[in-house]
Amino acid sequence: MLLAGDIGATKTSLAIYSTGAGPRAPLSEATYRSADYPDLQSLARDFLSQGELPIKKAVFGVAGPVVGGRAEITNLSWTISGPELQTALELSSVTLLNDLQAIATGVPFLETDDLHTLSRGQSVPNGTIAVVAPGTGLGEAFLTWDGSRYRAHPTEGGHVDFAPLNELQDGLLCYLRERFGHVSYERVCSGMGLPNIYDYLRESGYAAEPEWLAEALQAADDRTPVIVEAALSTKRSSVLCTATLDMFIDILGAEAGNLALKVLATGGVYVGGGIPPRILEPLQKGSFLKALRAKGRFSELVSRIPVHVILNPKVALLGAACYGLGL
Repeated sequence: MLLAGDIGATKTSLAIYSTGAGPRAPLSEATYRSADYPDLQSLARDFLSQGELPIKKAVFGVAGPVVGGRAEITNLSWTISGPELQTALELSSVTLLNDLQAIATGVPFLETDDLHTLSRGQSVPNGTIAVVAPGTGLGEAFLTWDGSRYRAHPTEGGHVDFAPLNELQDGLLCYLRERFGHVSYERVCSGMGLPNIYDYLRESGYAAEPEWLAEALQAADDRTPVIVEAALSTKRSSVLCTATLDMFIDILGAEAGNLALKVLATGGVYVGGGIPPRILEPLQKGSFLKALRAKGRFSELVSRIPVHVILNPKVALLGAACYGLGL
């Protein structure tokens, strides 16, 4: 039996799978708040103590770069060592995958109900696939065809330099450069990035911040859900929050198009992460695809690429399970 995990800065999901039941039928599953545990070893032991299934090996998708069997969670104070986990949990093997590599591994196994198509495009058989996923941070990966199946490759593309699209975004870059020095796409195109855009628009005088919104933001542990909810609300909307979400969508579209060009993603672009399924309606309004396709001489090529939003919130867990089960 296999222990698979999706290890994120906010939450960690673990599940147990068997070869017979397959990757869509976990025998046991649970989700935990990552910050409640000092390390993955403690969390995994807590999960495994709930049952007595004979686990032989484990595969974990982790939100950070994996080098030499070790990983540091980008937005959490965990350092994970595959060999140390293997010894501590008494397993025959432990494999660490970058979380986007895990998501990408799961993409070929997604079904119709797992996806929302923004553009059908013209998929090239066995063409390279790009995956971009804004969640707490911004993850990117891609898949290539090796002659018999797709293989997923991790990247840290979310940390490349942010490139503004217009004068308003020029101001955003200058504003954030003063705060952070280096400004990556993750700083503006993720759960942590949305408040950065909001702060810039508010402090630049783009629109006034209503009192009810200021109170809600001050009381929130995480401002991102408040901003998104206010941007989407038909009852109590905010010009600042709407503009924040609009800019986020434009930037996400542009970076999805950048990744599509870098890997020549003729097999499609898949948009994952926790945020896109929550903002499907504004994603469909046109600015996302317009920004994705605005690539000068290569606009026509990019416009033919299929674009899908991943709706399945457990795709990283699915990918880790598929990897561990040898699929």
